Amino acid sequence: MKITKSLPLSVLTAMLLPLGNFAIADEAQKMHQLYQNNCASCHGSDHGGYLAPALNADTLKGRSPTALRTIVMAGSFDTLMPPFYGRLPDDDIRGLVSHLQSTPKLPNPAFTIDDMKASLKVYVADESKLPSKPTYAIDNMDDVIGVAARGKYGRGEGSRAIFINSKTHQKIGEVPTGTAAHIIDYNPANPRWAYVKTDTAEIFKVDLYSMQAVRSIKTGWNGPGMGVSRDGKYIMAGSFVPHNAVILNADTLEPLKTFELEGIDPDGKQVSSDSGMVIGTPFADIFAIALENAGQVWVVDLKDDFPVTRITDVGRHLHDAFLTHGGQKLMIASYDDSIVAAIDLQDRKIIKKLEAGCVPHVGGGSAVVVDGRTLGFGTNFGDCDKTVVSVWDLDKMEVVKQIPVAGGTESPAAHANAPYIAVDIISKDRRARTIQLIDKKSLEVVKTLDVGGHAYFPEYSADGKFLYVSAGYNGDEVVVYDSTSLEKVASVGMESPAGIFSHGRVRYMTRGLSPDDLAARDGGLPGAKK
Repeated sequence: MKITKSLPLSVLTAMLLPLGNFAIADEAQKMHQLYQNNCASCHGSDHGGYLAPALNADTLKGRSPTALRTIVMAGSFDTLMPPFYGRLPDDDIRGLVSHLQSTPKLPNPAFTIDDMKASLKVYVADESKLPSKPTYAIDNMDDVIGVAARGKYGRGEGSRAIFINSKTHQKIGEVPTGTAAHIIDYNPANPRWAYVKTDTAEIFKVDLYSMQAVRSIKTGWNGPGMGVSRDGKYIMAGSFVPHNAVILNADTLEPLKTFELEGIDPDGKQVSSDSGMVIGTPFADIFAIALENAGQVWVVDLKDDFPVTRITDVGRHLHDAFLTHGGQKLMIASYDDSIVAAIDLQDRKIIKKLEAGCVPHVGGGSAVVVDGRTLGFGTNFGDCDKTVVSVWDLDKMEVVKQIPVAGGTESPAAHANAPYIAVDIISKDRRARTIQLIDKKSLEVVKTLDVGGHAYFPEYSADGKFLYVSAGYNGDEVVVYDSTSLEKVASVGMESPAGIFSHGRVRYMTRGLSPDDLAARDGGLPGAKK
């Protein structure tokens, strides 16, 4: 099977237009740009879907143009889709609907290493003149919590990375990102640097001391995957569109090498693949990246020409993952097989495939040490007959329990100093306003919190004393709870908050686990509770 190689968007657009008809060509180009400016960050630059469903001639075949126009005008209840009535003229909405129903999914539009180099922007030419310490009051940089604020329309003034002091619950900085922020990661070797990736694949290097972006680069059209190496020297970013990944110099954001993501899938077919998770690890000088459609995990060594070891037949539709056991073990979700595969990054092989319920989605992962054993928790993304949170013994690699919860779940959160595993409930009704708390001793749901808006992406502060939860769609705030009493203690307003990322993840590589499993087991982690 021949893989379709990437083509420039200009070529793809021309392919869709009737030759010689300049009026139609102009209108088609206008609608293409309208789609890119208002829809692509969620629905995919190639019309193939991303955070939201694919919008193209195949997926919209037979749909009523009037019904589609109504959705665009009114928005979609309890999703990220806002109303465009008053934002776009009616003629543009009609034209956009017609464009969507006549445009096929684009064949992997290109974004080359030269495109990346051309997109590099420098905002602070001389970083030596930046302040030598934070310009705001904070006890420890681990107390910083970053929030990816999407903005109502996924772009514009509301699209920002917002940083909070998790001891005072006050904003300490905001960095505009232009389009919706998605991932925030931190440099393990230097506490001043953060990296923010948007849904449109821009990466911003942020100075946390002065709270400003110093550089940015665009690494593709769509795709959230990003990881930072343990020595802080490299970033790896993966894309949904096009099907490639790149390693960057973390200091300059200069692209060093790109990788075409393609291979043999578990059914024996040669495929071109989206990028799933990208992760650095404190265990070794490597990156791991998931090829979603090829069912492979690649381990990239950070030496010479960045050689790749391919681990095949991991699962169908790989997505997110988390680390455990000092970063040696990688737990990766396979949507279509209902399993989480455990991979040994030292031996570079699959240890075991664990039952994980329907459409497993582990988010950033969570694991805790309870009574001397390491427990991992996995959520399940999507509508399932049986909605559960899976619990695994990560030392023995076996299923401990599947805990019934109120609905599909997306992102679990845990901390060594907090008594509960927090999971966000995803649904189309009032359950989407809730967080459920699982007691990590009894492994039972013991409390449900209504946060007031669509509740998602819970995250504990670095010391485990507070639980932060995004209340989006109707809430436009981040809500803060005492992690033991579960009393609400603060609210931080922002436009469409999404992912929450503690700077403490530099030390707690997986939410709930210390970098040293033995220290956690023995109570040697400062403040840890057995």
